[in-house]
Amino acid sequence: MRIVVAEDSVLFREGLVRLLAEKGHEVLDAVGDAAALQESVDRNRPDLAVIDVRMPPAMESDGAEAAAALRVLYPDLGLLLLSQHIELRHVLPLVGTPGFGYLLKDRVLDLADFTAAAERVATGGSALDPAVVQSLVHARAGSTLDDLSERELDVLGQVAQGLSNTAIADKLVVSDRTVEAHIRSVFTKLGLPDEGTNRRVLAVLRYLEAR
Repeated sequence: MRIVVAEDSVLFREGLVRLLAEKGHEVLDAVGDAAALQESVDRNRPDLAVIDVRMPPAMESDGAEAAAALRVLYPDLGLLLLSQHIELRHVLPLVGTPGFGYLLKDRVLDLADFTAAAERVATGGSALDPAVVQSLVHARAGSTLDDLSERELDVLGQVAQGLSNTAIADKLVVSDRTVEAHIRSVFTKLGLPDEGTNRRVLAVLRYLEAR
């Protein structure tokens, strides 16, 4: 996997580079601002860009805005956004699209989960932090999820992160068949189709966005 890292904190940036390199990935470049990110992607054409949401020059949502611009220019580029706090304003059009992830920086501390998420995003999958999913639910869904059971909400959160049925079953310590039943129930209650992994993510987030 060929990667460009964009993070203004030197220590955090170097940590990401080392982690990804130790996992056998090729880090083509590591930059500290949104303009340098754009130039680096243009030059290196990576499989994945790992991007801090807040970067110079404005230290607001420069990274998120750069990611949105890169999606237009390079539709197949994997985009993995990292943030200290949840900021959704500039990323909502990207959420649920193939090859997109949004993780809180604390998630990087779980090295196995982080590298698995990066690899999934680079190959067209999705990776959403549970806290991001919860924020989307509360911001967009209002009380429309009241019909879902607590377990169905758990499963819905895992689906929105792009996990397979087997991965959800392992994480929740239930059988694959139980997960399938919960997913059927969730989509029936929400009036959404149950179609492949990425489509399930798109369907869930389209529902949230519409509310």
